[in-house]
Amino acid sequence: MREAREKNIDQIFAEGTLIDRALKQAVHEALLQHKRAGNPIAVWRNGKTVWLKPEDIVQDK
Repeated sequence: MREAREKNIDQIFAEGTLIDRALKQAVHEALLQHKRAGNPIAVWRNGKTVWLKPEDIVQDK
């Protein structure tokens, strides 16, 4: 049973699709939480750290 599970995990990592989806969803939720709470976020633009106001946070889906 453990071997089958490890193969599945290895396959998941090898393909990367599920991991990519999970990370995209986590970022989406984190940005939404910051926006709702009225908290700024730090982003990297043109080699510098820039703070975005909550109203400037863009939500992609």
